[in-house]
Amino acid sequence: MTPKSPIRMRGVSYAYGQGELRKAVLRDVDLDVAPGEIVLLTGPSGSGKTTLLTLVGALRALQEGAARVLDVDLAAADERARVALRRRIGFIFQNHNLLGFLTARQNVAMALELDRTADERARLARAGEMLARVGLAEHAEKRPAQLSGGQRQRVAVARALAGQPGLVLADEPTAALDKASGAEVVRLLREMAKERGAAILLVTHDPRILDMADRIVAMEDGRIVDNTVRITSA
Repeated sequence: MTPKSPIRMRGVSYAYGQGELRKAVLRDVDLDVAPGEIVLLTGPSGSGKTTLLTLVGALRALQEGAARVLDVDLAAADERARVALRRRIGFIFQNHNLLGFLTARQNVAMALELDRTADERARLARAGEMLARVGLAEHAEKRPAQLSGGQRQRVAVARALAGQPGLVLADEPTAALDKASGAEVVRLLREMAKERGAAILLVTHDPRILDMADRIVAMEDGRIVDNTVRITSA
């Protein structure tokens, strides 16, 4: 039996504002992402990439079209259903979104709080294992201010993947990193997501990471203008 696509969108359109102030940002978008597939969204600023990502992540309500994410019908989903869906998705953002008063281990453990089968001790142990996987075992008890930008982003990767999500959404995760740190974050994302069979949808302007993709989806003026299949090394 073929696994269901984590993302399936048909005819999705979205606009900000109303009346004379209404501005269309997505126009009739069709998009499918398969299990374990890494898809990059590229295109100029204002092309609709981040808006599309927020719709997939259930951070906004669908306006027009049909979309299923992790088998949830977004057109029929109310706010409660969208919140439940968001808890099944791993999010990675450019500014890390780590809580400064928590240690790296505690930040990662937050992603495991919905696991009712694990107590706090077990969650912290699992968080420590994830940090070891991203090369931060010796920094688990440090707070974000004590870590470099690349290390903070690796904590964010560990947090996003800790709950074994079926989908990871990332918005410019390497934009603020130097070449070496950016390459390391990309390697970890690819390795760990492929290992778990999670799909990744990643918005980027960074040409350094195009080779990580199974597919590159180019957007312009709210539309998908190219949907290129790429063959990547194992």
